[in-house]
Parts: sequence; structure tokens; C-alpha cells
Amino acid sequence: MTHAMMSAIQMISAGTSEVLQLRNIPVPPLPSSLHIRVKLAAASINPIDTKLRSKPAYYPDNVHAILGCDGAGVVQAVGADVTRFAVGDEVYFCNGGIGDEPGCYAEFTTLHEQYAAHKPVTYSMTESAALPLVLITVWEALFERANLQAGQTVLIHAGAGGVGHIAIQIARHLGAHVAVTVSDEGKAKFTKGLGAEKIIHYREQDFVQETLAWTKGKGADVVFDTAGGETFLRSLNAVCVGGKLVTLLSTPLSLADSQLARLRNLSLCYELMLAPQVMKLHEKRIAQRRMLEKGADLADEGKLKILLSKTMPLAQAAAAHRLLEQGGVSGKIVLTMQ
Repeated sequence: MTHAMMSAIQMISAGTSEVLQLRNIPVPPLPSSLHIRVKLAAASINPIDTKLRSKPAYYPDNVHAILGCDGAGVVQAVGADVTRFAVGDEVYFCNGGIGDEPGCYAEFTTLHEQYAAHKPVTYSMTESAALPLVLITVWEALFERANLQAGQTVLIHAGAGGVGHIAIQIARHLGAHVAVTVSDEGKAKFTKGLGAEKIIHYREQDFVQETLAWTKGKGADVVFDTAGGETFLRSLNAVCVGGKLVTLLSTPLSLADSQLARLRNLSLCYELMLAPQVMKLHEKRIAQRRMLEKGADLADEGKLKILLSKTMPLAQAAAAHRLLEQGGVSGKIVLTMQ
């Protein structure tokens, strides 16, 4: 395979979506005897991709990176010491795409065998590619950070979004009561269908007041913030005393905000599922792969649905980025390699 070539979307520099260019580059070699090479069928677009495109945070010198953390495909080659997979196995994973390893906006990628999971049998390749990053994010946020329990209440911001719609289903699977914020009637209907009990139209309603009314003045046991900024700050008043506020973003906490959080005895939790990859934490990454295995089981039991808002060919990666950056997307946007 040393001279074989493949199509891939490469960044030619940091910047707007126009820096994503279709290139013909060599198929990546296996980096070690424990790596597998996957012929990718699909890769999903995540907000982190657009952020790393405009400002490569983790590997600023590698502006020619192939983006895309999420992929699904067929194992095409295995290293001499690989035991978990054989050629022809169908896999899905979250790996690469942050600048240190090849990402998934390509026809082929390589990864350590421990970081790949067998894809859900009942999912298409496109659906499988959409799941890893959002599933691991939700799993870590609700299980590990928030320790969400059956019978508790949780407010999920942007319930129809890529993370939000998976969070509703995992929270319901845990036996929690779910409230969501949405921007329109279509998203309200969609989230209700997934099991949300309380729908808050955040443009017309005050989500703090609505959450307090829903919980009889107590506040939610857990608030899962996927928006950051002002939404995070206002959420300090939507959590019950002694409750947990989990966010996916950096927070603009002032001294007054932190004093309010302290007065209310809140646990403020941060969730960045890429941390184990950025910090090269091998055991943590194996733990994340186990989350994908559990997610595949839930999917195959019919307990976890993924919404694809749009599928686009690999060559249209720049257009896919623009679509995501416009905001308001329900579910996930996925690139296909066919």
C-alpha cells in the first residue's frame, strides 16, 4: 500500500471553510504493529472540527491536518500484533482529527486497535459515524460528571442538537426526568418523541423560571449546558441547591457568579471528551471505547436513535462546515466517501 493514493480533505491553512481542500495524498501506513487501517465509509462533522479549522488549538503548527474525529468503515489492514480485529470487520470510533494523527475526512485512516469498537449491527455506516463523539460526551457528562440517577431531574440545553438528542435518550435510559430547551415547534415535537417531559421554548420563555416551575421551585438536580456563555451563567439559578451543572464549554465566571455557585453549593463540572486523546491517556481512551461498545448494544436493542440532518459527499466538507456554523442544526451532518 506504500504508493497507493487516496482522496482526503486537507486544511491548507487555518481560516474559514474555504481552507478545506480535496487533495490526493498517500494512504497512511500502519504506525505500529498494534494499529489497524480502516477504509472509511463515513465521517461526521462536529463543532470541534470548525473550531480547530479556524484556530488549531492542540497542534497549531500542523495546519495541513486532516480533520474529523468520528469515523466508521471496514478494517482493510491489521498490524502483526492486532488481536481485536480482522480484515473485513466493520468498526466505528472517535480518533484523530485534532492534528496529531490522520482524521476521518479521508478514504482511509489508521488507529490503535484498542480505540475502535465494532459498529452497531442495526446502524448504517453513516449513522455509526455520527455517534462516537456525541455518545462519549454524553456518557461522560451524565454518568461520570453528574452521576445522574433514576428519578432525578435534568435540564438539557439544545435538546434537538447533536449532543442534546443523545443526552435525552441516555437520561431516559437511566430513568431520569428530562426537560429541554428548543428553538422551534419542530424541535419540540422531536425531543418530546425522544422522551423529554418538559419542553421549554427558550426564545419565548425564561428557561430558569420554567425549570423552577417544573421542579416545584427546587431547580433541576442536573443541568447539562451545551451552549456556554450567557446560557451557562443563567443556568446557575436553574440548578437545585447542591446540584450539578455540567458544561461542554469554557465559562465566563465572574467573582459574583462563583460566589453564587458557592452559596448554592453547586458542583460545576467540565466535560471535554477529547482530553484523553490530547493528553495521550491510553487507559482512558480504552474506557471511552467501552462506552462505544455499550452504545452499540443500546442501539441494537432499539434504545438509541441517531438523527442525521444531512449527508453530503466528502468533497463538500467546506459546505458542511458552513451549514453547521450557521447554527440551528438538529442531529448530525455526515460526510460519505462513496
